[in-house]
Amino acid sequence: MELCRATTFSWTHTVSTSLYIPQPSSMCETKRFKVWCGSDQPQKMTVSVTGATGFVGRRLVQRLHADNHRVHVLTRSRSKAELIFPVKDFPGIVIAEEPGWKDCIQGSNGVVNLAGMPISTRWSSEIKKEIKQSRIRVTSKVVDLINDAPDAVRPTVLVSATAVGYYGSSETKVFDEKSPSGNDYLAEVCREWESTALRVDKDVRLALIRIGVVLGKDGGALAKMIPLFMLFAGGPLGSGKQWFSWIHLDDIVNLIYEALSNPSYKGVINGTAPNPVRLGEMCEHLGKAMGRPSWLPVPDIALKAVLGEGACVVLEGQRVLPARAKELGFPFKYPYVKDALKAILS
Repeated sequence: MELCRATTFSWTHTVSTSLYIPQPSSMCETKRFKVWCGSDQPQKMTVSVTGATGFVGRRLVQRLHADNHRVHVLTRSRSKAELIFPVKDFPGIVIAEEPGWKDCIQGSNGVVNLAGMPISTRWSSEIKKEIKQSRIRVTSKVVDLINDAPDAVRPTVLVSATAVGYYGSSETKVFDEKSPSGNDYLAEVCREWESTALRVDKDVRLALIRIGVVLGKDGGALAKMIPLFMLFAGGPLGSGKQWFSWIHLDDIVNLIYEALSNPSYKGVINGTAPNPVRLGEMCEHLGKAMGRPSWLPVPDIALKAVLGEGACVVLEGQRVLPARAKELGFPFKYPYVKDALKAILS
């Protein structure tokens, strides 16, 4: 499933006294000059973002813009991006279709790669192919543009999304970043997605964020579940015993934001809350938060009729823990789903 309040992070690394900072002289052309930063002055970044018009991407862009970083929105549809990021609300944001990606990436300190076709749809052989290829195609293009950039203007960090589908599904196992990959279709997609990102230049810090189900008010999983509860038809999907590894939208945006700036964030990092729940418990908390019953289950056969093979996204799950994020001391704003839902629905 594809699936802002800005929070200030401390800058935990030493700021270099010589930085490459883009100037808006042309599309995304860069010029070199020296800046001096005091220890209490946050470094301003220039960040290129793919998937910026998606549920997570648009919140990340809002956060970066609110903190006065320069943002390059890398898109295949300028018109869609301009509707989501109108110039009156987002002055200074650069929107670039694919021919302009090269200049934008070469003018960036970091790149965030979130692009990919949503998986919460009815699968056909063509859709399955596009789910995989949409991720690999954009990731490959981004990696190639980073690798081909001259050393002087190459981004220093790539934060690339992947998903907890990497681990496969299980009702009994617990997965962390050291767990092996599963053997189903989504695990295969994630393996190829990650292996494509791993081709990035060895001098570029790579953070692979395996994202769980993102919870927020205006999109993602809740956008599909809330209408059912409003009709008094909400309840567990399937058995309700499948694990639901979730994360609040604010937390995944903050995790990506920190991965851009903190050199300790590298390798695989699970983008999930520290307390996954079974889906039945999740639906019970959602029903209580909405003042609606959650006793009417949606049977497997109904979901399969609507989603076909894609029903596995909600009928099967995995218990994923963010071991690496906890080691790094990442401060989860919403560690418990009850509090996350209360904040989203208040």
